[in-house]
Amino acid sequence: MAAFFYLRIILLLLGWFSATACLSQSTGTLTGTVRDSVTQAPLELASLFLANTTYGASTNAKGEFSLPNVPVGQYDLVISYLGYKLYKRSIAVKPGPQTLTLLLTPSAQQLGEVVVRPNPNREADYQRFVQTFLGQSAFSRQCRIRNPKDVYVDYDSDKNELTATSPAFVQVDNDALGYRVKYYGLKFTQNFREQYVVFYGYPVFEEMKARNERQQRRWAANREQAYRGSLTHFLHSIYTGQVTPEGFLVQKMRVVPNPKFPRADSLANALRLARRNTVFSSADQDSLSRWVKVPRAFSMLYTAPRPLDSLRGVQPDSGRVWLRFRDYLQVTYLKEAPDPAYHTARPISAAAAAALPPKGQISTLILLQPEIEIQKNGQLTEPLGVFTDGYWGFEKMGEFLPLDYAPAAPAP
Repeated sequence: MAAFFYLRIILLLLGWFSATACLSQSTGTLTGTVRDSVTQAPLELASLFLANTTYGASTNAKGEFSLPNVPVGQYDLVISYLGYKLYKRSIAVKPGPQTLTLLLTPSAQQLGEVVVRPNPNREADYQRFVQTFLGQSAFSRQCRIRNPKDVYVDYDSDKNELTATSPAFVQVDNDALGYRVKYYGLKFTQNFREQYVVFYGYPVFEEMKARNERQQRRWAANREQAYRGSLTHFLHSIYTGQVTPEGFLVQKMRVVPNPKFPRADSLANALRLARRNTVFSSADQDSLSRWVKVPRAFSMLYTAPRPLDSLRGVQPDSGRVWLRFRDYLQVTYLKEAPDPAYHTARPISAAAAAALPPKGQISTLILLQPEIEIQKNGQLTEPLGVFTDGYWGFEKMGEFLPLDYAPAAPAP
């Protein structure tokens, strides 16, 4: 059993808040009309989509739309239209046709209310948001926000917290994967004091047009790389019972609170206040720094791989599968080395670095409730029921794939 310092969990919700879909052989077709909730007038050119997927459409002059060949499952239906509030509705797509009448509510501006735009972003705050939201991986460095003026960033010095929102959407062009992502309803929070990041919303994916066949092949290869080793890939391997063959090493981790941390936390706060009015000697600085660096907790890693039946529960008659485990999991994907920028972005001690395997992407998975059902495509029915840290926390928009992405079948 090996021991190492436990780092503060980073919660990353790349749109998983919005939808999970159960892919199967059955499909359905959504049709209907989009109207003004007050006048009942049809709304032309309203953008309608299923969040976290590539399924979308626009309404015609009669406000009509059609979304054919949608895999059966649970989705979030979202509609965006200028002058109206963002429409959000959970919907179960069933086999066959479904007809919907969708009513949009006029926004505050259309109703005559005055809306004051926040102060323009400070460049330093905006760049901090971009670095965290897009990520620092090789794929993330090929992402660009195309409408920065639609992003409102604010820094609260009292909370030491950065927040970002958008009244419309944030458009991210990912030239590494060939997707244009419009992120509606973005809510972003980065708390530097507590060391966590949370963001969620309703993204829709659009395939970018490749310049040539070479670029199309590169996008296909990069999408495959982004999928391999991801949380979705791991959950799918649990669903199919192929955790080890798919390249994952799963180990049990226990976290033990550090009894010295409350004192360290108190001294750290005192130090931040005292530094404003006091000059410390080098010896004082060294002594205080030792307390400031005391970890909140320690973790113990059990080296034996976890058996499959300790990770899931299966209902024999229906074949339904639940994610189910105790304590924490350390998940290492052994078939691919980490991105070169990973250890630069998340520095670790020399001792911890020496304990790492020669290759592999190491992540931490924490279950926040007794069990969560895993869908066939590797998505969870309750995405907010897990915390991730480590490599899965490092991968962000650069590796973000739609729910309907399916990796190529392995060669026979």
